[in-house]
Amino acid sequence: MLVAGGAAGVVVALGAVAAVAFTGDGEAPEKRPEPTVAAAPPPAWTIEAGRQLTSGTGLRYDGTLTVGGMPVQAHLRVTPSGLATGTLAAGVVKADVIAIGGDTYIKAGPAFWRDYAGEIAHLEYYAGRWSKAPATMPGFDVPDVLGPESIARMLAKAPAKPPTELVNGISAYKVAMPEAVYLMAAAAPHRLLSVRAAGQNAPQFTVAPVAAPVTLFKELRPRVAGLGGAADPGLRFRPGTLTFSNCDKNPRSCTVSVPATLTSPENGVPDGARAALRASITSRGEALGSCTASEAVPADRALVLRCTVTSRRWRTWMRNALDHPGSYPYEATAHVVGEAVDADDVGELLARVDRERKAVVKAAPSTPKPSKSGEPSVHRSEQPEVVTSQSPGRP
Repeated sequence: MLVAGGAAGVVVALGAVAAVAFTGDGEAPEKRPEPTVAAAPPPAWTIEAGRQLTSGTGLRYDGTLTVGGMPVQAHLRVTPSGLATGTLAAGVVKADVIAIGGDTYIKAGPAFWRDYAGEIAHLEYYAGRWSKAPATMPGFDVPDVLGPESIARMLAKAPAKPPTELVNGISAYKVAMPEAVYLMAAAAPHRLLSVRAAGQNAPQFTVAPVAAPVTLFKELRPRVAGLGGAADPGLRFRPGTLTFSNCDKNPRSCTVSVPATLTSPENGVPDGARAALRASITSRGEALGSCTASEAVPADRALVLRCTVTSRRWRTWMRNALDHPGSYPYEATAHVVGEAVDADDVGELLARVDRERKAVVKAAPSTPKPSKSGEPSVHRSEQPEVVTSQSPGRP
């Protein structure tokens, strides 16, 4: 028995063909020098604001999104480079959120996927595990819109004297970009006060510096560690006929094979697209074991996925069948879904998290002991975190 799964999405790949023109005698035409105009330096206030953004502890965002026509509270903490962790909440229904490598992932129960993920078939394939966030949720690119380094780059294009408005009684520069409107304090050091992301219903966030970067990374790292095998609802596959191999009278293992073809998106194979097989074997309702496997989708969009069940239950069941002749039917169910993160790539993602943590946070000094005389110590009191002044950079 074969259960096929997947989800529709749209990915458009654009390409270009370069052409070289030659003269009749086979020589390239003479190139004429083009006048160049030196780019004007960015305004001084944007340089100071960018430095403040990228050398800090990161930013905390709190606001309300509208997803599927319903309000969702967003609470996110974003590192200087754009790594993010937080939650989306609608009453008692919640989802964990992380962003890394330019993508956003969520982990939520069936209720959240049903109410807020849009029209996705087979929600059970994604609920309860890390999955790439659908385009409608949260409705914008978290690293690009909310990442301090990304904002600093955009500010370089801001005017020297932007229009101003009041944000909670504070005069703020209003910097409009295609991705969002950024409200920066007009007074130095020009702290980011608020963000209004572009798109449907223009979600607005209040902004404050991250007060506890150690806590941020303690939450972020284990979440990133669990990304291996994260599903991608934007890929849809058409599975073929499931077959068994090396299963009959084999007390060690049983291999399940399923051919599959990428059907959506239709225009080419997205960069890094992977297919994942999830299969399970049963006998008269008794679970005998499960297995998973994944592979990159080739250019011709067709592949065969194989995984092998080696569970103790399979071994025990098969040995019993061999020792006691009779009828022992078994069957398998399987589905093929898109995979967003290969398990082998998790180590590289964790290394990126660790590099930034090292750049942002130093070990806290030990608490000084009181002097024998009972006088207060003249040494500096313990601080939970000490922040560097350097930008963490990217690998």
